[in-house]
Amino acid sequence: MDTTVADALIGTTIDGRYRITGRVARGGMATVYTAVDDRLERTVALKIIHPSQATNVHFVDRFTDEAKTIARLTHPNVVAVYDQGRHQGLPYLVMEYVQGRTLRDLLTQRRRLNPVEALAILEQMLSAIAAAHRAGLVHRDVKPENVLVAEAPSGGLANLVDSVVKVADFGLARAVEASSSDDSGQLMATVAYVAPELVTDGHADARTDVYSAGIVLFEMLTGRVPYDGGEPVDIAWRHVDNDVPAPSSIVRGLPTALDDLVARATRRDPGARPTDAGALLAEVQVVRDDLGAANVETALLRQVPPRPPAADATALVPQVTSVIPPVGGDRPSWARLPDQGRRAAGARRYAEPEPPEPTGRFGDRRRILLIAAITAMVLTIAGSTWWLTAGRFTKAPQLVNATQTLAEQTARAQGFGVVIGQGRYSEDVPKDVVLEQQPPAEERIAKGGTITLVLSLGPERYPVPDVIEKEKALAKGDIEGAKLVYKEGTPKYSDDVAEGAVISTDPKAGTEAKPGDTVTVVLSKGKAPISVPDVKGKNINDARAELQGQGLQVVEQVKDSDEPAGTVLGQTPAPGTGVEKDTEIKLEVSKGPPFVTVPELTGQNCQQAAQTLQGMNLRVRIQFNQNGNVFQQNPGGNSQVAPQTEVVLNCL
Repeated sequence: MDTTVADALIGTTIDGRYRITGRVARGGMATVYTAVDDRLERTVALKIIHPSQATNVHFVDRFTDEAKTIARLTHPNVVAVYDQGRHQGLPYLVMEYVQGRTLRDLLTQRRRLNPVEALAILEQMLSAIAAAHRAGLVHRDVKPENVLVAEAPSGGLANLVDSVVKVADFGLARAVEASSSDDSGQLMATVAYVAPELVTDGHADARTDVYSAGIVLFEMLTGRVPYDGGEPVDIAWRHVDNDVPAPSSIVRGLPTALDDLVARATRRDPGARPTDAGALLAEVQVVRDDLGAANVETALLRQVPPRPPAADATALVPQVTSVIPPVGGDRPSWARLPDQGRRAAGARRYAEPEPPEPTGRFGDRRRILLIAAITAMVLTIAGSTWWLTAGRFTKAPQLVNATQTLAEQTARAQGFGVVIGQGRYSEDVPKDVVLEQQPPAEERIAKGGTITLVLSLGPERYPVPDVIEKEKALAKGDIEGAKLVYKEGTPKYSDDVAEGAVISTDPKAGTEAKPGDTVTVVLSKGKAPISVPDVKGKNINDARAELQGQGLQVVEQVKDSDEPAGTVLGQTPAPGTGVEKDTEIKLEVSKGPPFVTVPELTGQNCQQAAQTLQGMNLRVRIQFNQNGNVFQQNPGGNSQVAPQTEVVLNCL
């Protein structure tokens, strides 16, 4: 449902300049709105402290001081503070509006990030926090909710490596720290990211932010925080009692350098951590340089075995030559010399002796050529047999868990073709990362053969359909057709949506949802039974009586106006709006024109005094000498009177 419907500040102009257009989020200490700075014509974020905190003088003072400090902290990765003030007694900040999402939103959508993206985001986070540390500020509440990821110049949030990261809520975190230490000592930092020393003795310094940043890196790499479940106090003490596990123990294949980086940042002893965010940033940059943009991803392929060396043809010679019969003696039929063939063709044992074989240089050369020919033939036969049975095959490389680009580069570098098969959804493997390959790694594949890759389609998600103002049956069909579960919430009255049609959905239309997720639909009950009367321009007493007579509650807000005191200047909801009994009707009531201070005119020329009074929207009556000097006036000097009050000047 739209949470802005019931927010009375929507449409209000703060300090005559900031026109509130919508509500972004509501936290434990403040509410954040979007607003338009009418003076500079730009969109800003406006954070207003909750009324429950406004009575805490220490909190308000610290909040204001920290806001001024952050406003002086100019850094591209820090959410800028433009202005601060009070509205109806509540402190507010005017901040830079970042077009994008929080890191929490990204992790909710994608579960975890690849090492390249995680290090790129962490580097900008630490750059912002390091700037604060240099200025003597400690954030104290570093978590994904306080990290904003703006759209990348290269287009959207798809390319996280090029996105701009900004850290928010420095001043609020410090103000909370100060107020909590004076009150109940309640632990204000989110327990999933809290440093051990903050749990044991409530102390926070730059190393506390380093610990929290290490936990954020752990979550970006693994998709979870180290300790979760149970009571918050139990989770907090697990940070004190246990070392943070290595990310690779949860996600196989992560580089050891990332394990070491998380371990260094999350030491339980603050003295064993980097001294501040700047020191941790230097270590992150070393890791990125060591791994390299490509190596961070190829580290997932470190289990690929080395390619077996090409067969050495000379190694076959001993095996082949061993089957060649020695020169002389009886030969097999395929290797007999011509004369031997004739003897084998039926010659008698005691036949006449054969002519002697040629001797000398010619006979030796013929024998050598014959042996060479036979050897070449045997090598050819043996080599062909080896090629057909083993030599033309090799082992398929390990491509699972690699990105599509990296897998194709690896396969083609080894001479293989690549075919992309039909993808599959996966809750655990990011989009365009290899889920499966055929043939599998280490299995035989012909050299130059083709490997089929099955890529992850990412988590299976479907956008919530837009069913606003649709009838119930149509809305239900659309939602169930998107593999989502239809559920009806409490129906509400609506001036704009017909009875039985959809007013709103939760989640909103366009939100990505898993198959089987529930979409709660609020149906319209039609227009509410009471139509708000038009009381604008009436006296407040008459307006109050009319509204209360219809069972409505009246809330009055007095404003300066040239209208007579007690005149109704405006009303919310607007006239004709359908409402239920006991609905609050907010009335803006004139407290009358502002009073004018009559100046002291005694001794002045009567004509000049009259001009002065007329310029102040007062009426003048001169008695006695029109061209004389004022010796008496009524009302007297410094009197407070209403506009158009008559001032009598006695002149001589």
